[in-house]
Amino acid sequence: MTGATIAYRKEVPVRHETDVLVVGGGPSGIGAAIAAARGGARTLLVERYGFLGGNLTAGLVGPCMTAYTLDGSQQLIGGIFEEFVRRMEAMGGALHPSGIPGGSPYSGFIAYGHERVTPFEPEAAKTAAIRMCREAGVEVLFHSFVADALTSQEADGRRRVEAVVLAGKGGLAAVRAGVTVDCSADGDVAAMAGARFEIGREGDGLMQPMTLFFRVSGVDDAVVEEYVQTHTEDYRPFASLVAKAQQQGRFPAPRRGVGLYKTLQPGVWRINTTRILKRDGTSTADLTAAEIEGREQMMALLEFFRADLPGFANCRLLDTATQIGVRETRRILGEYTLTLGDLKNGRRFEDVIALCGYPVDIHDPTGSGGGVTPDLQVANAYEIPFRVMVPQDVDGLLVAGRAVSATHEALAAIRVMPPCFAMGQAAGSAAAMAVARGAQPRTVPIAELHARLKADGAILSTG
Repeated sequence: MTGATIAYRKEVPVRHETDVLVVGGGPSGIGAAIAAARGGARTLLVERYGFLGGNLTAGLVGPCMTAYTLDGSQQLIGGIFEEFVRRMEAMGGALHPSGIPGGSPYSGFIAYGHERVTPFEPEAAKTAAIRMCREAGVEVLFHSFVADALTSQEADGRRRVEAVVLAGKGGLAAVRAGVTVDCSADGDVAAMAGARFEIGREGDGLMQPMTLFFRVSGVDDAVVEEYVQTHTEDYRPFASLVAKAQQQGRFPAPRRGVGLYKTLQPGVWRINTTRILKRDGTSTADLTAAEIEGREQMMALLEFFRADLPGFANCRLLDTATQIGVRETRRILGEYTLTLGDLKNGRRFEDVIALCGYPVDIHDPTGSGGGVTPDLQVANAYEIPFRVMVPQDVDGLLVAGRAVSATHEALAAIRVMPPCFAMGQAAGSAAAMAVARGAQPRTVPIAELHARLKADGAILSTG
């Protein structure tokens, strides 16, 4: 019955007590957990899957977008992200971005915004991430899903996160922590704790579309590269072939070309071409529908690839992402909200904790348009302040990754993986400092945070 409720009450055992709890093992969670543990805090990282990586692995998203300035001339993101890339590179599972120019097959043949991307293998990412966490002393708990956040009322009117309730094979269990870092990507803990947030774009609340990544093998690399390089009139690779197939009703996704990225394995390409519109990544029903629709689009795309695309006649499906790729959901209301103007003007912040050079990348919530274009200009490098990770109305909590406080347009630039690593590193470092001081994360001295981040290899200025 719609609207019906069931009264439910249960005593939940406290299974863990820790200094810093990091929720979500994606790029921001990896950065946060390692930084917190290296900062001397007892750190627990909880993750819903049986491996780390988030969109790096479960989402099959790749390559990592730029950790450099927009023009590719200067590295902006170092620290834990740089260590992570070097670890994968040493395994033969990544190429360092310094050697990857925009417009190359590894960059999806896209030049603008795609200078110095990082090609990598998902299995290398899983291994590098767990090894770095364990070496730092992070306790990791897999197969754990956040069910609730328990709060208390502070004297200043804010709520304080006291514990997080997890659901797993053993039932419900609580974790008490001095500071919780929400790296769930959807701001789950923040929302459950009562933090205010926005969702979607202004006006209609629509979010960027979802994409199911998949990989194909058996591709003739040379044929693909030759075709794309000799058809420069196409807006995106194979755009003219896609347009013809759409007129014939043979192309299932609202796209104007084929998003494809060469991998380290000969004949294997990542495909970023499915597009599922008007779904909400915080809705279980919508996620279910998106997963089903994404796989149906994928099967139709495979038929199109084999029949129409040069070099793909003998391609085979290698694998699909464990989960649909979600670009946007909640954005907390933080102590500062990052805007498109900040990115465009390269605004300087006294509490800067990360640099970025990736452009605005908004996929049209209603159709085939958008993506990385120069239409919404950004500076060659811009700054991300600490305050975007601090909820206005909840203590004991930091938020890192794509749920930070930013407008729809600004988030579309900083949501990619390298800046998420950088934000996570800053949040984890600040959380460890807050615990050591017996203070709230919002009161951490920025000068001390800067010193710690710089000592750990983070880049905070272009000078």
